[in-house]
Amino acid sequence: MEVHNVELTISAVAEKQYPNTQFPEIAFVGRSNVGKSSLTNVLINRNGYARTSSQPGKTQTLNFYNIEDKLFFVDVPGYGYAKTSKANREKWGQMIENYLTQRQQLKGVIALVDGRHAPTSNDITMHEWLKYYGIDILTVATKMDKIVRGKWNKQASLIRKTLALGQDEPLVLFSALTKQGKAEVWQWIEGRMSR
Repeated sequence: MEVHNVELTISAVAEKQYPNTQFPEIAFVGRSNVGKSSLTNVLINRNGYARTSSQPGKTQTLNFYNIEDKLFFVDVPGYGYAKTSKANREKWGQMIENYLTQRQQLKGVIALVDGRHAPTSNDITMHEWLKYYGIDILTVATKMDKIVRGKWNKQASLIRKTLALGQDEPLVLFSALTKQGKAEVWQWIEGRMSR
């Protein structure tokens, strides 16, 4: 999709604030600082529209980005970051779980992992949880420009093995720097929009 118009509609903390539309929604999940904002910015052809931060745990709301009045990207707070209170983490956890399991408009989840390393225990838990609820998942390995090209296959195998991804489960290797993987991510998103 060629994106010209993007609007941050709402940063929601409760269900009553979610947009009241029937647009399909694609959620982005991943641990803090994995590159969700960077991926979003590449997909919507903007620099710095989705706030990128070197400070993990910055996103604390569900951010709904209206894309071309056709769909919403939903940026979900990063998981696995401990610098906030336990009560806060539990509150986010509940908000995220309710959104992911009960939102009719949700058509799929893009789960980001850091391509430089094996997925963390939090990544594995999130993946198993999404599968348990029957949610469509696209796994995206970020920061691939930080790995020499000759090691990409090895890294992809490690990610597949760690997350127990079947051969039919998609994995996209992505770099915000080179835009590698952008077309494949959009292809997956567009495949969910008409469902």
